[in-house]
Amino acid sequence: MNAPRPNALLSDRDVDFQLDEVVRVSALCALPAFSEHSRETFGLLLDSARRFAREVLYPTYRTLDLEPPTFKDGRVHVHPLMRELYPRMVELGMLTATRPPEVGGQQLPLTIHAVASAYLMAGNLSVYAYLGLTQGAAHLLEAFGTPEVKAAFMEPLYRGEWTGTMALTEPQAGSSLADVRTRATPAPDGTWRLQGSKIFISGGDQDFTENVVHLTLARTEGLESGTKGISLFAVPARRLEGKTLVDNDVRVAGVIHKIGWKGIPSLVLNYGESGDCHGWMVGPPGRGLACMFQMMNEARIMVGLNGVATASVAYHEAVAYARERPQGRPAWAKDATRPQLPIIEHADVRRMLLRQKAIVEGGLSLLVAAAFQADLAAHSPDEETRRRAGLLADLLTPVAKTFPAERGFESNALAVQVHGGYGYSSEYLPEAWLRDQKLNSIHEGTTGIQGLDLLGRKVIAGGGAALTLFADAVGQSVSRAREAGVESAWCDAMERTLGEVCELVAELGARGMAGEVELMLRHSADFLELFSVLAVAWRWLEQAAAAKEGLARRQGDADFYEGKLAAAQYWFAVELPRVPLLGSLCRTGEDSYARMKPEWF
Repeated sequence: MNAPRPNALLSDRDVDFQLDEVVRVSALCALPAFSEHSRETFGLLLDSARRFAREVLYPTYRTLDLEPPTFKDGRVHVHPLMRELYPRMVELGMLTATRPPEVGGQQLPLTIHAVASAYLMAGNLSVYAYLGLTQGAAHLLEAFGTPEVKAAFMEPLYRGEWTGTMALTEPQAGSSLADVRTRATPAPDGTWRLQGSKIFISGGDQDFTENVVHLTLARTEGLESGTKGISLFAVPARRLEGKTLVDNDVRVAGVIHKIGWKGIPSLVLNYGESGDCHGWMVGPPGRGLACMFQMMNEARIMVGLNGVATASVAYHEAVAYARERPQGRPAWAKDATRPQLPIIEHADVRRMLLRQKAIVEGGLSLLVAAAFQADLAAHSPDEETRRRAGLLADLLTPVAKTFPAERGFESNALAVQVHGGYGYSSEYLPEAWLRDQKLNSIHEGTTGIQGLDLLGRKVIAGGGAALTLFADAVGQSVSRAREAGVESAWCDAMERTLGEVCELVAELGARGMAGEVELMLRHSADFLELFSVLAVAWRWLEQAAAAKEGLARRQGDADFYEGKLAAAQYWFAVELPRVPLLGSLCRTGEDSYARMKPEWF
């Protein structure tokens, strides 16, 4: 096995560009919640995450990929390295970085935390997943738990003494949470007794902390069927009796053998086989799914970050390989004695690398924008600003989850292609990152589910209020781009395509209102793709404007800015023209697969 070469994971220069020149993150320091911070304090977390990701996490990636957790005597045993890695990651302060001081946090913006997390994900996404899930579980308890539940479960999670999970999916239900069968019955002591099974529970058992807390959806007796009968419970693997942890009747029934994400187990869990599984309700009865959506939305952003990070580390690997791998000569060179060229000199290799760059840096810009809106929605002192930012963040969430996953897989495949035959071998890392990337389009709601959410709810909710705000944001970006001297053709194309998409939404929404819901949603996956292309074009227009502004300052860094403009040119020349074709599928309701009968396959 080759030792992994040093890898930047993410470009520091690009991260600083996205934060300082594109969204201008220092503006968040004007909000009361972040008034004690500065760009310098933001940098402390970013620098710590960069160093830890590159020097500690990344060197462990191959080992944890090759030596996944084992299941023996009813327990999951993870790689011994996790006993060192997890406490050190907790020491970085990532678990509570965005949380208020009263729960031990630094109250940093989500925008900064998201980018810091991306470095850790790129270094070793499986290791980070334990921390990300734990943070989400603890935040859920912080938001909806009683003081007693917070003391019992939230505090040890935030201290890093225990880990957490989200336990939604069941074998017979999959993504259809209305079909959850796990049941909870009240007990005389005020707790609940749970019985049922959950599947695909990432991090559902491990042996580097003493306990795991499962935030679990279960059906409570006496409530309605469907999602309205589902409540949320904190269910520890081991419960406290006095000061002693005892077994809580949560059993590992099986381990899922995954093609990627090898460092964190995915499990089948059985609750209450002996009738003694205690759970503590979190939030109001019957409101479990509504509460869980907080964690699910956070997890969707996390999946999007994973998509960008996994594509980014492979992109940087591909660029480094292309610079040093000699092969071939120019097509017009007839002299076979001439030295071979590094493959980056071949136009087709640069084509593949530029496509990766456009996906990776466009995806990161989209996630930074979504996180920035989430910060405004949570912390602006102005109610109208909070409302508008919340609508825009909600609109962007399915796109920010899906684009990095779907196009990230394409980017990872290109990294394999750049490596040629070596890329297809396990001696090089791109094949492993390709395996990892595929899960992101399945995690936290498949691409199909995200498409239904975007078209069926987000763009038409409130009479299209969120879409109007998106159009306003794009309009502001176009104005900035024109003023900076960005190609007028790009600005014109952005405005024209935005108008076409808004008209398409109005047509599809009218069909839904007329009762033609199936026809409206028939091409929701295509709509998600076209809207993703449009949203990333918006981010590339912003980046092009910032690049033009940077070049006008004549302070060096011309190569960086010219690279940005070339990637923006690529997106507007190659990607944005695809929107009308995808839109025509939605508009006409092309029915090839809709009319396809099962027996025809």
